Amino acid sequence: MKPTLLILAAGIGSRYGGLKQLDPVGPSGEIVIDYSIFDALRAGFGKVVFVIRRDIEKDFRDMIGGKFEDRTEVAYAFQDLDALPPGFTVPPERSKPWGTAHAVLVAEKHVPGPFAVINADDFYGRAAYRILAGFLAEKHNESPPEYAMVGYSLRNTLSPFGSVARGVCSADEHGFLRSVDEITDIIPDGDDAGHTDADGRPARLAGDTVVSMNMWGFTPSLFEYLSAGFEEFLREKGSEAKSEFFLPMLVDQLITSGKALTRMLKTDSAWFGVTYKEDKPLVVRRIAELVAAGEYPPSLWRST
Repeated sequence: MKPTLLILAAGIGSRYGGLKQLDPVGPSGEIVIDYSIFDALRAGFGKVVFVIRRDIEKDFRDMIGGKFEDRTEVAYAFQDLDALPPGFTVPPERSKPWGTAHAVLVAEKHVPGPFAVINADDFYGRAAYRILAGFLAEKHNESPPEYAMVGYSLRNTLSPFGSVARGVCSADEHGFLRSVDEITDIIPDGDDAGHTDADGRPARLAGDTVVSMNMWGFTPSLFEYLSAGFEEFLREKGSEAKSEFFLPMLVDQLITSGKALTRMLKTDSAWFGVTYKEDKPLVVRRIAELVAAGEYPPSLWRST
C-alpha cells in the first residue's frame, strides 16, 4: 500500500487573509503546496488528504485541491470545533481550533495505512519525502509501534529577517528520538545560531543541531493514542478558550511513557517558509535556483 500524505491546511485561509491572497512562489504561479505534492507523488505517495475548515471547502477545492484530483486520490477532512468525543461540548468563548493533533485525528477515516503529516505552507524538499516514503514503505508491526520524524540541520531552517522558534531534538544511540525541546527567539549567528536561555542569558546553538519542522511518519496505530490523548486533553483543558492539543506534545508523551518509538530521520534538505513577509523574495529565489538546477520543471503540472 502506498503511503498517504496528510496536509494540515485548516489555518491556511486565516493566515493568508483569504485563499485568494495565497502568494505564488514558483515561476508558473505555483504555491508551496504544489511542490509538496509534486515531491510526495514522485517519492511514491499514493493519496493526499487535506485537513481544512468547512467554511473554506469550496474555495480550497476550486483553487488548490481540484488541480490534483486527476493525478492522485484526494480526500478532505474537516477540523470542526464540534468534532468532539461524546460527552464533551465546545466552550461558548472558544473559536480557536483544537490543535494539530486534533487535525490529524479528524482525518482517521481517510487514512487506510502508513501516512505522513506536513504543514501546508512549509517547503520540505525532495530528499525529505524520499527518506520518509522509504521508512513508511517498510513493514511496521513492531511493539511498541515505531514512528518517524524528519530532522533538519538548524542552519537550514532559519530566517535572516527575524527570530524563530524551533523544536531542538535529541536522539539515543540507536537513532530514536528522546525529546523535542521548544526553543524560541533563535537568530542566525554566522554558521550557527544564538538565543536566550531559560535564565535570560545569551546562548548558542550549533548550526548542525537537529530540529523538528513538523514532518512526521506514522502508522494507523497512532489514532488510538490520538483519541485517548484528546479525551485526556479535553478533561484537563477543554474548558479553556485557547489551549491546543499539539501533535509533538502527544509524540513526546508516547516516547516518555514507552508506548511508541520515534526514529529520527535526518535530511540535508533546506526547509523554508514565509515566516516574515520579507522571506517571500528569498523563497522565490530559492525555488528558482532549484528549477535552474533541474530539481523541478519550470511548470510543475504541465510536465506530468
